[in-house]
Amino acid sequence: MIDQDTYPELTPGTVPMNGMRLRPQSNYVNVLVLRELKSHAVFTTNGEDADIATVPVAGGDYSPGLMFMRKQTGSDRRTAKALQRALGLFDDGEDACTMQVNEMCQDCPDCILYGSAASSGEEELSITSRVMYDTAYTIRDASVIIDEKFQNAPGDDYAKSAEATIREPDFFEPGTLFPSVITLRDTTPAEVAFVLGITKRNKRYGATTSRLGRVDNRILGVYVGREEGPSNLELTRGAIKRLDDSWESVVRSDTLSADTVETHVTETFEDAIDDDGLALERVSDGTVEELIETATDSDFKRVLAAQREHSRALLDEARD
Repeated sequence: MIDQDTYPELTPGTVPMNGMRLRPQSNYVNVLVLRELKSHAVFTTNGEDADIATVPVAGGDYSPGLMFMRKQTGSDRRTAKALQRALGLFDDGEDACTMQVNEMCQDCPDCILYGSAASSGEEELSITSRVMYDTAYTIRDASVIIDEKFQNAPGDDYAKSAEATIREPDFFEPGTLFPSVITLRDTTPAEVAFVLGITKRNKRYGATTSRLGRVDNRILGVYVGREEGPSNLELTRGAIKRLDDSWESVVRSDTLSADTVETHVTETFEDAIDDDGLALERVSDGTVEELIETATDSDFKRVLAAQREHSRALLDEARD
């Protein structure tokens, strides 16, 4: 079983299964992740142009590419629901849940952890997410990580009239890195393992994931305590500063070593804990590895089934 007795290191930032409450408390788990693109990816709001911002860094400005929070949570939730179905969490004839708005079952660990809008049934109940994401920023400038591609669509006739060139969306290049933090609030140890398993399993983000968007989620560490850790932007700025005294050479470099960036992102996070006096403690790597191993095993169904019963009790409290 995954609980506070088995993993006491999680106690400062989690609640026991029978300690879940409707009213928020101050228990936080920060999952530090470095997302590395393993193929081209499309992160866009208007369907064509890449999401870009302009932010200050080390006395100057640069324009990072963005992975909006919705691009992260939407993909992770699809993975979560697929995992529940694959493990056989739902009984025969039972609604196996869906991503359709207002049609989620509101009864599975995913719905109760990640939240859901009021259902379309007689009973209207909205569930607030206890998993918090933030926009992630690339370390390098958009000018070196985004490639504009063009493609003709002339049809298959031997002879044809001239046709306009069709512009493809902006593509983020393989090797692009996004320092990220996933923050869990008032979660149980089993829910922490659930999120870790989803993060490890999920390998595609953005648009057209049947062909693009391959991502390696490098889990760098888990930190528990009474507050949130540094923001994604703070981590990105810190990593840039540590990579080289000349921030311009970093943001405009052709490539960056993911292993090197991983070290600098971790150091930035942990230095912020010390410098800002944050009430956070690092969970040992061995415990994190055990949680991931359990959460990616077929026997994880038992853990989710136990979590589901306690999550249902929380909903019953809301209905009373």
